[in-house]
Amino acid sequence: MTVGLFIPCFVDQFYPNAAVATLELLEKAGVTVVYPVRQTCCGQPMANSGFEHLTKDCNNLFIQNFKKFDYIVSPSGSCVLHVKDHLHSNKYEAQAQAIRSKVYELVEFLTDVLRIESLPARFPYKVGLHQSCHGQRGLGLAQMSELVAPAFSKPEKLLNMVQDLELIALTRKDECCGFGGTFCVTEEAVSVKMGKDRVTDHLRNNAEIITGADMSCLMHMEGILRRQKSPVKVMHIAEILNAQVPA
Repeated sequence: MTVGLFIPCFVDQFYPNAAVATLELLEKAGVTVVYPVRQTCCGQPMANSGFEHLTKDCNNLFIQNFKKFDYIVSPSGSCVLHVKDHLHSNKYEAQAQAIRSKVYELVEFLTDVLRIESLPARFPYKVGLHQSCHGQRGLGLAQMSELVAPAFSKPEKLLNMVQDLELIALTRKDECCGFGGTFCVTEEAVSVKMGKDRVTDHLRNNAEIITGADMSCLMHMEGILRRQKSPVKVMHIAEILNAQVPA
């Protein structure tokens, strides 16, 4: 099995540790991983702002970079959902359709494709899990609490495999953080208030670390935590699942 590693722009620039942890997790699971060095933005920011018609070159480059792999895996639910729902090409539509069916967010790849049942990881902290909207409602990584349906959470399943990790219970466990891509720019005040509410829920329940499968949401909450001078940190779930057990 060969996986093409899709690293979103902002993860590459601001959170490389999440990318490295993703690579190491996949390699530990016995997967051959290739990073296409010519990859750039998937086009989601333009699409979010109403300019999807300008993403043609992004789409074609994405197809050229990732068409040859068995799977494409990324540590970003929102970017993966964008590719699943919006990757098209006048020149390479058949290849675009193929890619849309084999691109996965990291958590769903670990649980649904590799079917991981154990992890050699240890992380002795109280962790609050943020279920991002794209991951939960778009990719189906977890059940929504407002539905009368059996509960499940793929991120929780993986975090519960980590030795000494205490997963805290949140009051509103699947509430939006307010980031929403360009929403945080066009509706700054609403976005900030939603982010503060989300952070407050974690702080009230004594989280030491806030994690999730979308670094964009965590980046939004990290900004709020820093402005509040809070000692609470954010970490992508890949970094926790990849945390080393001391010898």
